[in-house]
Amino acid sequence: MIRFIITALFVVLFLILSIPLLIAEWIVGKISPAARDKSSLAIVNWAFRMVLRLSGVSVTYLGEERVPKDMPVLYVGNHRSYFDIVLTYVRVPRTTGYIAKKEFLKIPLLSAWMKNLHCLFLDRSDVKEGLKTILAAIDEMKKGVSICIFPEGTRNKTDAPLLPFHAGSLKIAEKSKCPIVPMAITNAAEIFENHLPKIKKARVIVEYGEPIYTDHLDREAKKALTDTVVQRISEMYEKNKKEV
Repeated sequence: MIRFIITALFVVLFLILSIPLLIAEWIVGKISPAARDKSSLAIVNWAFRMVLRLSGVSVTYLGEERVPKDMPVLYVGNHRSYFDIVLTYVRVPRTTGYIAKKEFLKIPLLSAWMKNLHCLFLDRSDVKEGLKTILAAIDEMKKGVSICIFPEGTRNKTDAPLLPFHAGSLKIAEKSKCPIVPMAITNAAEIFENHLPKIKKARVIVEYGEPIYTDHLDREAKKALTDTVVQRISEMYEKNKKEV
């Protein structure tokens, strides 16, 4: 319970004390949006690294060399923990927006930082609004921003490696002509969700698979794209499950 209190206190203090930084970032963004993107990424990465340190999490990252560094990518991962964003964001090599549920917009200061980082907010109950989010993500990637999405749509609380993917989520990569990077996060729920409200030390493995260049796929391969991504994530997840 002590870890939870310390970690939660750090997050709250960071958000409150970062108000001057948000103002400074707003000013910087008016002059140079690219400079704001770079500085916001650095600030949030520092905060997330502190969260992991305070939580006592040990993370092994595999396959980072597979992630293209010269272009935006669509990270597609499994989702079992609120820590998934923290675990993966500290390793992104460029500005990366996450697709999050719209409820995050109600959290003061946090939503401001998320907007600075090009995060998009999805209304899962409204199909039309969901389509707008997908289109916005495509536009962001065309501008050079990577996007991370968890297509299961909610945290997986089952024994299955993955829940069914939401249709259309991979269209972001197809329409922007950017590669998909399958991403398997193993044992993240052991940090927090498996024993709420305690935060416990845990070893997590995050593995990045070989990128899938959608513009190189033929028609049949595109039809099977969702199955291909699911299979790759599942294989990495099951392999690494034996190691934690």
